[in-house]
Amino acid sequence: MSGEAEAGPAGTGLRRDAIGLREVLFQSITAMAPAAAVAASIPSGAAFAGGSLPLAVLIALVACLFTASSVAELARELPAAGSVATYAAQGLHPAVGFLVGWAYVFVEALVPPLLLLQLGFTTAGTLHQEWSSYPADLWWPWALAGAAVIAAAGYFGVRASARFGTVLGVFEILVFLVFALWLIAKAGSHNTLSVFGTSHTAGGYEGISGVFAGSVYTVLAFAGFEAAAPLAEETRDPRRTMHRAVLGAALAIGLFYVVTTYAMTVYFGPDRFARFGASGDASWEGVARASFGLFWVLVFLAVVNSTIANANACANVSTRTAFALARIRVLPGLFATLHPKYRSPVPGIAVQSVVAVGAVLGLGLGYDPVTAFLLLATVIVTVVIGVYIVVNLACMGYFLRRGRESLKPVRHLLLPILGTVAFVPALLTAAGLPVFDFVTELTAPVSYAGPIVGIWMGAGLVVLVVLVRRHPERIADTARVHLDEPALTGPSQNGAAHP
Repeated sequence: MSGEAEAGPAGTGLRRDAIGLREVLFQSITAMAPAAAVAASIPSGAAFAGGSLPLAVLIALVACLFTASSVAELARELPAAGSVATYAAQGLHPAVGFLVGWAYVFVEALVPPLLLLQLGFTTAGTLHQEWSSYPADLWWPWALAGAAVIAAAGYFGVRASARFGTVLGVFEILVFLVFALWLIAKAGSHNTLSVFGTSHTAGGYEGISGVFAGSVYTVLAFAGFEAAAPLAEETRDPRRTMHRAVLGAALAIGLFYVVTTYAMTVYFGPDRFARFGASGDASWEGVARASFGLFWVLVFLAVVNSTIANANACANVSTRTAFALARIRVLPGLFATLHPKYRSPVPGIAVQSVVAVGAVLGLGLGYDPVTAFLLLATVIVTVVIGVYIVVNLACMGYFLRRGRESLKPVRHLLLPILGTVAFVPALLTAAGLPVFDFVTELTAPVSYAGPIVGIWMGAGLVVLVVLVRRHPERIADTARVHLDEPALTGPSQNGAAHP
């Protein structure tokens, strides 16, 4: 064998036992972009929850742990690069698994350009604020530089990219934790547990309704906790490690969100917090600039760092999911080709890089980087939340099929049901469907997200029909767990795939 993976329904050629718990834990952590979420995503809930935002974050954490439990249970049973596609295929039907994989590889390929846009406009805006001679619209060189870094990390294999993500993740978390503790200390006598009640919600959203609205927007900051799962075939002791990584990331970053949100709320003032946002004086960077001297530079660097780490993690997800689907020949076999030395899916990384650069420049220059960011974010979150709901249903289906000995009613039935219920409001909010009074209806071009998703999924249905008629065995293979198959001798020992 040449060392390249073949496109047939063969065993995986990804490098086995390349990474451990630390790396896969930070794969999920960085996919959640904790620093960027704290600085930009979570404050969107303040318009509704006001100074009760810490309670909203706590509720969102509990809600997300329901689904994280479903993912973790399935990841332990079905360690596969196909991750959510394999779970849906086993728990529901292979056709559903194909459609989930089709949707998931699409949106995960859009996450890197989303974050590269944020990297570009955040960096350019900050440089313009410091030096007015720097053009505020010269954002794209920073995005392209980020794309090059991510492509290089992916090229050198999962060990390099995962360790790179670990270093970035540690930095952003430490910066915001230190800042949070500093804020709590500065708040002094203003520290209060009343922010975990409903007395500080924003005007017009009094009481529990404001907290609920804030929690729905905060739930979106948790997206990405499942990102460890596609690295199962490259991880040591994957059944145990995947379970711990998915749950551990969701819990750890959820608590990180609670602590940091509490710190800023009590420092800024609970009754003024409804006007807190992602930019300006009433923001994380604004507070750091006004009160903590040059510490704002570290906050800025942590947010920039977070965008690169998140893009790196999701590039791993998209290329591994594409590899898994190409391996069973439902995507072009090119995506299953591996580098002979680094065992990285180089063609997938190349395509991912082209998609990222094309989306960044096409949408960012066609509209503007912020509008492009919002459009991509709407597409991504809508599909990812939908995938989470399907995975909850798949968890129930998988364990019900296995029988009473494996079924644990609370873990495999109650928690998935609660997870589904928790994510339905988030799905409606992400899609801009005004079912609740706090949901804002989307306007063009962000409203194009729905048709974009519809067109992609329509194309997936066409491909599914063709494959079912001509190659039904390929759809059936969506449910395969390659690690469960007997190891073969020969080239496979070096990571090559088998015919």
